[in-house]
Amino acid sequence: MPRKEIKLPYKLERLSILDEKGKLDKSLEPDIPDELLLKLHRAMLAARRFDERLLNLQRQGRIGTFAPITGQEGAQLGAVANLRPDDWMVPCFRETAAEIWRGKTMDNAIIYFGGFDEGARPEDERNDLPIAVPVGSQTLHAVGLACAMKYRRKDTVVMTFFGDGATSEGDFHEAMNFAGVFQAPVIFVCQNNQWAISVPRSKQTRSETLAQKAFAYGMPGIQVDGNDVLAVYAAVKEAVERARAGEGPSFVECDTYRMMMHTTADDPKRYRSEEEVDEWRGRDPITRFQKYLKAKKLLKDTDIEKLEQEIKGEIQSAVDRAEALMKKLGDPLDMFSHTYAEIPPHLAEQKEELSQVLTSDKQEANHG
Repeated sequence: MPRKEIKLPYKLERLSILDEKGKLDKSLEPDIPDELLLKLHRAMLAARRFDERLLNLQRQGRIGTFAPITGQEGAQLGAVANLRPDDWMVPCFRETAAEIWRGKTMDNAIIYFGGFDEGARPEDERNDLPIAVPVGSQTLHAVGLACAMKYRRKDTVVMTFFGDGATSEGDFHEAMNFAGVFQAPVIFVCQNNQWAISVPRSKQTRSETLAQKAFAYGMPGIQVDGNDVLAVYAAVKEAVERARAGEGPSFVECDTYRMMMHTTADDPKRYRSEEEVDEWRGRDPITRFQKYLKAKKLLKDTDIEKLEQEIKGEIQSAVDRAEALMKKLGDPLDMFSHTYAEIPPHLAEQKEELSQVLTSDKQEANHG
């Protein structure tokens, strides 16, 4: 029998609308209201400054370790800006900008990174899940939620974020397969920031792109310039509309870069060159977007200076409130209070054991 080419229903595209120098492809420019463009810019700038302040707090020993997002503001905000309030967002551990866009306060972010679980609790009105630290595990949660939305005949969609490292995990492939088979309304947003801690993208996979993995699971995939907020917005908008129309899941690979360390617990100078960082610094998503907004006469240098002062004040107020609250928190038994509605027997036993240890320590201290 002759060999025959199998025709696949998908082809892979890379989308870029605003290049590194701020040059616009007018034919691809998305129709985004001016108000939303300015809101996106403010959110990107606030996320950058908040990231810098968190690093400052961590280095002073005022909070614990966290995962910086500098360089990835366009990927996160361009994606999440397409969600309605009643849609679901399922983050991993590097979505601070997206979480704040959805309504998380800077106060709670500081409290969480300060080591208090109270900061991880989503506000009641937010259909978001807390941060998931185990790599890739949250993709399964997202598909479960999406299947539930479909079962209940709702038109809400689910967006989950993960990094390039997660695409090497079994959970990711199980989630993609399940979503494809059951046509779950979920959008997989991969922030390919080139490094899974110290492992480069080239050692994650032999695939030319991460986006092409979508085809194996029967869903459309696209690679976008993740430092181009317009391209991310446009690609994710199409994916959200497909999901909301009952046409199943999509995979969006945002080709971006982590400008700082993986977390504040590692030193990136030990595994990547400064030349590489400098090259990506020239593709900064905020600088590029500001050039676009200035060209549209929506933004001036004086506007940016005013915004910088406003944001600085907002962040300082959040730090003051969070540090005041953290002084009132700190009962170690609280760690058992925010995971299960009814505590399982083995955790109840651990809680009782810890309570006895703490009581004993307190009595010993009182006796000198």
